[in-house]
Amino acid sequence: MKLLKGNTGIIFTNGDLSEIKKVLDEESREAPAKVGATAPIEVWIRAGSTGLDPKQTNFFQQLNIPTKIVKTQIEIIADKKIISQGQKIEATHAALLDKLKIRPFRYQMNVKKVYDDGQQFNPEILDISSADILKRFSASIANMASISLASGYVTKAAIPHIILNSFKNLAAVTFDSDYSFKQADKLKEAAKNAVHAAPVAAGPAKAAAKVEEKPKEEEAADVDMGGLFGDDY
Repeated sequence: MKLLKGNTGIIFTNGDLSEIKKVLDEESREAPAKVGATAPIEVWIRAGSTGLDPKQTNFFQQLNIPTKIVKTQIEIIADKKIISQGQKIEATHAALLDKLKIRPFRYQMNVKKVYDDGQQFNPEILDISSADILKRFSASIANMASISLASGYVTKAAIPHIILNSFKNLAAVTFDSDYSFKQADKLKEAAKNAVHAAPVAAGPAKAAAKVEEKPKEEEAADVDMGGLFGDDY
């Protein structure tokens, strides 16, 4: 009941609350600046032609907006912020924005609170997606596993890493001893195939390198070095 004050409504739904908020955020209408109202956002006047005749320069002068006359029209020289967020709108602000046909504000419904199963939540909770939850959960599990491995205190999160590290150690022992087991035999076989395949793959490259070097040797033979390296002997 404390929330039902002012221009407040209630939306009932059995659907996804996040989808409801998304629709409300997308639906809005432009609103003009009203004298005495509090500005929800900053308001800027952008540089460029205004389409107004020179007789109306007094509006810009009152707000300290630099202008010049170009082809019998008022042109703003540089961008100028005329209203700050939270500032009360004055008559000169409203008149100028109206002349420039600028409607700086928007009417839309803003979610104040979420009520579900007897509990109240801030609307920011509706912006959290399932992907965000899974990402944070995965990060927490990774931190638990790291702490467990570093401290030696075994947790469920660390067990897969402990088993994997133990398997790596056992497999490494089989490469330097006669002891072996089924899974290690597959690793050894894969390592042998990789070793045998390496020279075959390197063969064509070496041959190509030799072919490219032959012209260089012939060019060197044609050069008279004048016995520089003792060939005269």
